[in-house]
Parts: sequence; structure tokens; C-alpha cells
Amino acid sequence: MDGTAFQPDAPIRCREFRIGCIGAGFIMADVHLAAYAEAGFPVVAIASRTPAKAAEVAARWGIATVHATPQALIEDPNVEILDLAFPPDQQPALIRHALKQPHIKAILAQKPLAMNFADAKALAEDARAAGKILSVNQNMRFDQSMRVLKQLLDLGALGQPVIATIEMRAIPHWQPFLQAYDRLTLLNMSIHHLDVLRFLLGDPIDIYTAARTDPRTQFAHRDGITVSTLRFPSGAMAVSMEDVWTGPREPGFQSDIYIKWRLEGTDGVAQGTIGWPDYPHGSPSTLRYASNAATGGEWQEPTWQTRWFPQAFAGVMEQLQYAVKTGERPLLDVDDNVKTMALIDAAYRSLDEKRAVPLAEFGV
Repeated sequence: MDGTAFQPDAPIRCREFRIGCIGAGFIMADVHLAAYAEAGFPVVAIASRTPAKAAEVAARWGIATVHATPQALIEDPNVEILDLAFPPDQQPALIRHALKQPHIKAILAQKPLAMNFADAKALAEDARAAGKILSVNQNMRFDQSMRVLKQLLDLGALGQPVIATIEMRAIPHWQPFLQAYDRLTLLNMSIHHLDVLRFLLGDPIDIYTAARTDPRTQFAHRDGITVSTLRFPSGAMAVSMEDVWTGPREPGFQSDIYIKWRLEGTDGVAQGTIGWPDYPHGSPSTLRYASNAATGGEWQEPTWQTRWFPQAFAGVMEQLQYAVKTGERPLLDVDDNVKTMALIDAAYRSLDEKRAVPLAEFGV
């Protein structure tokens, strides 16, 4: 199979709707806005909990309007798409305020959408009642290696999936607001991996999760290092491991930090790495595969220069721009994301009750 046939980055089909951004931290200032500038999306306004920080980011990216509050930005009639990067306990109120504004055509909410499945489901219902498009920024689906892996699966090059693994050994920067939550890794890091496994393999039957505290994380938490096993109706299994410890991190200690993944099918194997842990130096994610049907059993390795951070975030915004233009559901539709939130709640229930939890218990 010719590597040029793959599409690691989503094409930009629409960039005409004006964006207002709420949030001025790392993910907005260094990732969203970098991707939007490169792709040519029109960002017309910004606001944050700290107006001075918003003004600083606006100057950096040439954003014309800085609002004193997030609510003022939402009420700005020049804003057509609202882009939120806000804590999940505070995000629902802003979403509901935006749903009331006639000029807001669509909302891109940060993941996690809310603190739990019930709140996420309620937001989806509110968006449906308002007739507004609500999309959730599950950006790992737009990582280049994940997109190409999905294309291989859709082409049948790997046959029927048998087992998939995601192995993360990397140290996140936990935002200070997370210290007030009773949910840590599963809600804020595993959500990437569990959602992308749904993207690749469909909805699981059940999930079993085990966890322990992380020796490095000093505030109280129960889910530091996590391991989850998922079973799928096809018979496929998947394991997602989030090792946020990775060993000592001190001068002179050579930590081995990475995210690796592998998917084995009845007719082929694909494996690779996720480039995020190398940020800000920058490494593209990688993929290599061997297929009886497509490569004669030999390994091939398509390559690209773009990265998850920041280029994949252009695809996230583009899928929403295109949905507004066409009236089609966005690829990252809120109704689909509710199923990911159910999976997160099922993982916490599994952790509490020490059993495999069927997703049917959540009615999804």
C-alpha cells in the first residue's frame, strides 16, 4: 500500500466562521491558537479568568478584541464559534450561556466536557433542545498516527482487530484546579486513550480498571497510575495504561518517557508512538505496519512532518467549521462524547467496586 494514499492530516474544507476563545493557558495560547494561525482560522476575540493574561495572549497572536469576562465574550455578536478551554466543573455554565445566544452557531468544548456522565448527558440534551452544535475537543483522534491507523482499519489491511494496547509512561503537568477534584488521571489523561480506543474499535462491552496513587503527585488522589482493560462485541480486547510516575525524575536520572501503541489484527499488525511527550521540542507521532494483503507481510512506515501538538488541533476546529457550513454532525459530536464520558464513569465504578462494569449500566 502506497504511503502517499494515507491522509495523516485532515483537509481544511472551511475556515469562514469567526472564533471567540475562552481561556489563555498553555493549551489555548500555545496549541489551539498556534494551530489556528497556521491553518488560517479567524480568531476575533479572547477572554480568560485573568484579563491581563488574555491581553498578553491577544497581543501575541494578533487578536483584535479582549473581553473582560468570559460571559462578555459569549455575548459578543461578532463571535460565531465559541472555543472553550476551561476547567470541567466551570465549563457547563459557560456552555449553557452560549446556547442562549442567537449569534453563536457552534461550541467547541474542552475535554472532559464535564465532571461526570450525568452532567455531560444533560449538556447534550440542552444543546439538542437549543438547536446548537456542540462538539468536544477529543483531539487525539486527530493525531496523525491515529488517523492513519483508522484508515488502515477501514481499508481492512489489518483484518479483524484482535488486541490493542496503549502504553503511556509520561509525566503530565497537573493543572492546579485538579487538586480540588476527586478524579485525576482517568478523567483528565486516560480520557484521551479510552476515547481513541472507541474511535478505532467501536463501543466496548465493559471495562475493568485498577489504579494506585502516584508517588510524585503530592495532593490527595486515588487514580494516579491506572490500567484499564476493555472488551468489545467483536471479541477484540484493549488495554490502556497511564503510568504517570515513570520512575525517579531527578538530575542525572535518565527517564525513559514515551507513549507507545500497538494493534494486532487477523491479517496484520500496526504499532507506533505518540509524539506529545517530546513537546515542545517536537516529534511527529510514528506508525509502522505489516499486512498480509497490503504489504506481503513486510513492514512499511509512512511518514509525515506534522505533529499532534499543534497541527492536529486544526482538524478539530475544521470539523466544527465544516459542520456549521453543511449542517452535518461534527465528527466530534457531543452525543458520541457522552459515550466516552459513560466509559470514564464506568472506569471509576470499576475502581470502586473492583469488577468489570458493563456500559449498559449507563444506558449507552
